[in-house]
Amino acid sequence: MKIRNFLKPMLMTLFCCGIMPSCGMAQENKQEQADQTPVPSNDGNKYVPYEQRKGNESIVYFTRNLSPEGLIKAYEQVCANIEGRTGVKLHTGEQNGPNIIPSAWVKALMQKDLPEANIIETNTYYAGDRYTTEQHRKTLEVNGWTFCPVDIIDEEDTTTLPVVGGKWFKKMSVGSHLKDYNSLVVLTHFKGHSQGGFGGSNKNIGIGCADGRIGKAWIHTTPNQDNQWDIAKEEFMERMTESTKSVVDHFGKHITYVNVMRNMSVSCDCEGVNAAPVVTPNVGILSSTDILALDQACIDLIYAMTEAEHHDIVERIETRHGLRQLSYMKELGMGNDRYILIDLDNGGRRITAAEAVKGLKPFVQK
Repeated sequence: MKIRNFLKPMLMTLFCCGIMPSCGMAQENKQEQADQTPVPSNDGNKYVPYEQRKGNESIVYFTRNLSPEGLIKAYEQVCANIEGRTGVKLHTGEQNGPNIIPSAWVKALMQKDLPEANIIETNTYYAGDRYTTEQHRKTLEVNGWTFCPVDIIDEEDTTTLPVVGGKWFKKMSVGSHLKDYNSLVVLTHFKGHSQGGFGGSNKNIGIGCADGRIGKAWIHTTPNQDNQWDIAKEEFMERMTESTKSVVDHFGKHITYVNVMRNMSVSCDCEGVNAAPVVTPNVGILSSTDILALDQACIDLIYAMTEAEHHDIVERIETRHGLRQLSYMKELGMGNDRYILIDLDNGGRRITAAEAVKGLKPFVQK
């Protein structure tokens, strides 16, 4: 009995240290792994009205001035921490895409405020006009992105950034050149999206900085099956948002965001000339140093429109469960979903989303 009592603590120590594994322990470890398998949320098709949100408010600036001057004004409100070698993350579009931010606007902005900056892009995951670097360079020429250097950041290699607090990823694969930059300006054409429901700053970074072969595959595709777009709805939103978080954390305070609400097809600019016709009215340009507040404000402006004005894009957002982008950004601590909307056209007074979209004109393709 004494020997037995003497051995008991030794055996327990060996067992706990894994020196004496057992079938029971193996089963327990297996169960632990099963319990840790990520489960996506199921609330991505539910819009949360402003009055039901909690937490602090961030500042979002707004102008109705859809022009180079409006873009410059919006950017200059949020550029205080942009310094050093700067990248401008932009969706440069497929060849002749009709809805991208006009290159002349971006040229005016960069010549005035970012004369030493580079546009940065990555190659695509799908076969198209930007699948290889050679194809991508030709498309940049066609679309007018010739006034400054364009760095295809996954042209040479990839690197990884940590994903802090993620449930799908511990790291994300991005273009290796991303680490060459001290600051990042996220300049986004806000629109619908075939997979994401909508494409704002979150999509621009989460998909747009992930490299074309590894990072984008991690976000879009379950390994060892034929459908490269099989990951969808809430799981896709969460994976994309974790990718975004890796980039946002990497740049810290040296990152800022501008969303252009113009030519808002329900299709992404990836679809180029095949994008669905635009039926949603143009709105304006918004900017913030808070990515969640900015994307949330754009969504709130969409929902504040009349039923006729927003029917198509709201249907696209909700059927894809795109609103999960917003709630997951909040869960990951990436910003605030409450904000003060500042009207740059009227003395900087605070306005509501409803006031911002009052009296919109029907869209006319120019």
